[in-house]
Amino acid sequence: MSLHRCDVLVIGAGAAGLMCALTAGQRGRMVQVIDHANKVGKKILMSGGGRCNFTNTGTTAANFLSANPHFCKSALARYTPWDFISMVERHGIAYHEKELGQLFCDVSSKQIVRMLVDECQAAGVQIRTDCAVTRVEHGADGFHVHTADGHFHAASLVVATGGLSIPSLGATGFGYELARQFGHDVLPTRAGLVPLTLSGKHQERFADLSGVALPVAARCNDMEFRNSLLITHRGISGPAILQISSFWQPGDDLRLDLLPGQNAEEWLRTMKRERGSAELRTVLSDVLPRRLALRLCEHWLPDRPVKQIDERELRQAAALLQDFPLVASGTEGYRTAEVTLGGVDTRQVSSSTFESQRVPGLHFIGEVLDVTGWLGGYNFQWAWASGRAAGLVV
Repeated sequence: MSLHRCDVLVIGAGAAGLMCALTAGQRGRMVQVIDHANKVGKKILMSGGGRCNFTNTGTTAANFLSANPHFCKSALARYTPWDFISMVERHGIAYHEKELGQLFCDVSSKQIVRMLVDECQAAGVQIRTDCAVTRVEHGADGFHVHTADGHFHAASLVVATGGLSIPSLGATGFGYELARQFGHDVLPTRAGLVPLTLSGKHQERFADLSGVALPVAARCNDMEFRNSLLITHRGISGPAILQISSFWQPGDDLRLDLLPGQNAEEWLRTMKRERGSAELRTVLSDVLPRRLALRLCEHWLPDRPVKQIDERELRQAAALLQDFPLVASGTEGYRTAEVTLGGVDTRQVSSSTFESQRVPGLHFIGEVLDVTGWLGGYNFQWAWASGRAAGLVV
């Protein structure tokens, strides 16, 4: 079986792995990237509806979840969204801001993958796909990695294997297994940025409203995200729900403000004064999707003219509209999750070099670590920043 020697071997041809490889290659290091998938950057290609939300200009450490919240600060400070934007502009890739600092390609996410691959090729980096790892060993002379495509020997090994999200794109728990092999703790993992499922009466009452969307403020565990909600056949989705899903676990209290930015009590009083003879379902249809307004009045709110709603009922209706309790039963799981929460414990990894504190020369970057960003380009920025930091030292 063929032997491939290199200075740096990166396992994972995703965002973090490619960034690390091109950075190390530009320093004159001999770099090889291997991936078991049949294509480079599969998650990049499907992200942002095929247009890749490649960063967020408002990125701060506060936009990430981790058991060790200070860990991500150093890398994010040393490689900012503007650093990545400069590379995008240098390659002539047109982009736009969609909302809230989220930057997308005008044309296609393929342009980001092409840019990274071109940068790797210019730096002499070799990339191999369809190259599954069967065994990893560490000795005095470095790392020996056995694959279906030969035996690799490297002084430095970078684990950029991602998490468990979207197994149809090739996601596996290999990075976690490797971390445990070398004595690292792996914190419990779960699906993040994922649709929530409903059951019981909520599922029965909302299932036929599938496709209805509206702006909400979703609240759970002292976090609030204001964006759109989408009702699905099995539950709820949309940016507000994907965001709050990372902070929600079964049994947690989840609340929705169905009239974000408004004072529901004042609005109801105005309706009672100005449109008293109109049914509540009618005036609600002016501020909510009609089908949802009707359903709320069928099951939760007074279904009669506004002028017939007394003071106590008015306050109760207002409270329900601004603090609607939704009992979620679970999530759609890794199948549709954009990210994986948890992962390799960062307390055993250097925040400046991403090197293992257990095994010299072993580095962990990107999503395999216990660092998870919000929705909106933050996870890509973490991939670029962590990949860059490791690439400067391997």
